[in-house]
Amino acid sequence: EVQLVESGGGLVQAGGSLRLSCAASGFTFDDYVIGWFRQAPGKEREGVSCISSVDGSTYYADSVKGRFTISSDNAKNTVYLQMNSLKPEDTAVYYCAATIVVVTTNKEEYDYWGQGTQVTVSS
Repeated sequence: EVQLVESGGGLVQAGGSLRLSCAASGFTFDDYVIGWFRQAPGKEREGVSCISSVDGSTYYADSVKGRFTISSDNAKNTVYLQMNSLKPEDTAVYYCAATIVVVTTNKEEYDYWGQGTQVTVSS
């Protein structure tokens, strides 16, 4: 059974940091791209960042570039999203997802999704 389990969300003040984790199981992790997406109330789900477990290539949305860092521990089948200098507009439910396609933040390309973790940034 494929599972993606996010953790690490919470409430933080603006300027603070959080590290999200995405633990994967049930598929060949080394073959997949893992992406982080977020969805704020009333807004569409948007791609934040993704990383290829094959070659380590990464992508960041402009809104998080320079503040967020994605990394992968293939031995633990886990992807991390280090979020620094958080802003109130980063408040959303954050989801991780997996695709065997190339590095992309097109949510339609992703086959497997986690249940999400809430990140709330207070001003």
